[in-house]
This record gives sequence, structure tokens and C-alpha cells, in this order.
Amino acid sequence: MAALDLGEVWTGVAVSDPTRTLAQPLEVVRTSELPGVLRRLVREEGVGEVLVGLPRTLRGEVGFQARRVSDRLSSLRAGFPEVRFVEWDERLTTKVASGLLREGRRRGRRERVDHLAAARMLQEYLELGGGA
Repeated sequence: MAALDLGEVWTGVAVSDPTRTLAQPLEVVRTSELPGVLRRLVREEGVGEVLVGLPRTLRGEVGFQARRVSDRLSSLRAGFPEVRFVEWDERLTTKVASGLLREGRRRGRRERVDHLAAARMLQEYLELGGGA
């Protein structure tokens, strides 16, 4: 199983272990390169289900950003009919991942956290019995 934190330019990618118990951050890729990355995950890792973060507003509504993600997700669904895509409310996931990174990083280095956000989202999903 995989998870995506879809962004305009960058997308965080995470995967679960074969038992669907633990999520691990994989990489941050340019969103334009995502179809190739997904093809590789489907072919080499046997990924058949992908969790996609839908950034709802704090009030739980579908706003501008969530609509943009939904549009990208529609394209992915059309390009990967063999994959089951699951939408997941990702409110605050990136902030949590940013906080974790801040605790452990060196001063002055700016790093992408999208793959950490994808892993956090996937771990939540797995812990709630998703994908079982």
C-alpha cells in the first residue's frame, strides 16, 4: 500500500510494509513525475491501493485546495484503473510532520516534509484498520 501527499509542485510518497502494519516515508517527487513513480510502485512493489490526502478546511469542508487535489486524483484514477485510490482527510498532517522534522533537523537546512506527512497519514489509516 502507498500514500500520497499531493501538492502543486511536490508530492510526498510513503509505503507500508507487506503486513500493512508500519508506514515509512519513501521520497518526495515532482508532481509532474508522479505517474512514473506510481507505475514503478505498482510494477515492482505490487501496490494496488493508494491513500491520497484530501486537505479539507479546519471546518471539514472541501475548499479550493481540496478541489485541486480531487482534480489530480481524477487523472490518476483514469491512468491507473487497476489501483484503488482512497481519499483521506489529511487536516494538520503536514503540520505534525513539520514539527517532527523541526525536532530532529540541523539548523539552517530547509527540507521537504511531504513524504513524512504521507507516512503519518498512512500510519493513521493503518492503525484504524484501513486497507485490511
